[in-house]
Amino acid sequence: MKEALIKFCQAAVQTRSYSDEEGDMAKLVVEEMKKVGFDEVYIDRVGNAVGRIGDGPTIIHFDGHMDTVQVNDADDWEQPPFAGKIIEGWLWGRGSVDMKSSLCSAVYGAALAKKNGWVDGKTIYVTGSVCEEYCDAVSLQHFYHDSGIRPDYCIICEPSDNIITLGHKGKAQVRITTYGVSAHGSAPEKGKNAVYEMAEIIQRVEALNNSLYKENEAHGTVVLSDICSVEASLNAVPTECTIYLDRRLAFSETLDQVKQEMDGLIQGKNADWKVGTLLHTSWTGEVFVYEPMHDPWKIDVDAPLTQALRAAYKDTFGVDADTYDFWDFGTNAPAPVSMGIPTIGFGVGEYKLAHMRNEKAEVAKIDKCCQVYANLIKNL
Repeated sequence: MKEALIKFCQAAVQTRSYSDEEGDMAKLVVEEMKKVGFDEVYIDRVGNAVGRIGDGPTIIHFDGHMDTVQVNDADDWEQPPFAGKIIEGWLWGRGSVDMKSSLCSAVYGAALAKKNGWVDGKTIYVTGSVCEEYCDAVSLQHFYHDSGIRPDYCIICEPSDNIITLGHKGKAQVRITTYGVSAHGSAPEKGKNAVYEMAEIIQRVEALNNSLYKENEAHGTVVLSDICSVEASLNAVPTECTIYLDRRLAFSETLDQVKQEMDGLIQGKNADWKVGTLLHTSWTGEVFVYEPMHDPWKIDVDAPLTQALRAAYKDTFGVDADTYDFWDFGTNAPAPVSMGIPTIGFGVGEYKLAHMRNEKAEVAKIDKCCQVYANLIKNL
């Protein structure tokens, strides 16, 4: 099945699927699921590609998102970003790492488990989910709600370079707005400039990030990622200024801590803060409302899912896994984690190549990832 798997990965990279534009990719995934013998295949209300194998009581869910970030520098790539070329053992192209190779591996891993007779007493779901790049977890929340499925185990197939990954940082995205009084630009003393009101808050943001930093230790971060103002004209004092903050939480931090930090940032200023809610419309026309507030999460090394994945790793590579990872970035995991579902990460590709020019994944590791997924199904 290896040759067919790699061809599927190439076709996936060749199928452009920016966030909210995943329709062609969803159709590709469901057709491949049919081809390799899934028992049920469909595209759900919000546009996720869904496949099922088996009908046993133990439910195992593999999730990989279909969307990618955009390419705005195609002429600067060493290889065309949507050609899906394999050169010296590497699959090049947008999505090869984040995360089409892993999604394709999950499709074929489930099919391989069925072929080997490892699905008795189990139901395996594989989802190609939508809009993860903007709305972590929302597509899976809709999938679980609409299908009524509550998995016993969930595997997030984000890139981990085939290293068992036990969790990731939390996230809080926040808008802070300051308020002023309009006046003509020729008489600014008659107004109050909302941008000036924001200036000290911005300095506080920088100081907060510096205070969070811990050299050679896991730590949280905060970054100002956007700023804008509102004014009657370019000849007027701004009446509002808004900044957008991206706060990442280390495992020891909580959302309650972040809320206290935000209160501190605006203290003494004519300002308020609120969750940076985002709205997106999926390729099927469904509206996503994303509340970007997630605590960090981590599965225990001794958890049954972790031990089953360790066994699958040894079955595949012939050696014990000697290290674990912990992602810095967000994934769809908060959906199953919030439901109390044991969740773990494993996938193809070096995640530091995600979102980058010249994104590429090692073909040999795609094959191994597929085998790990199949062996995990066997061991659960």
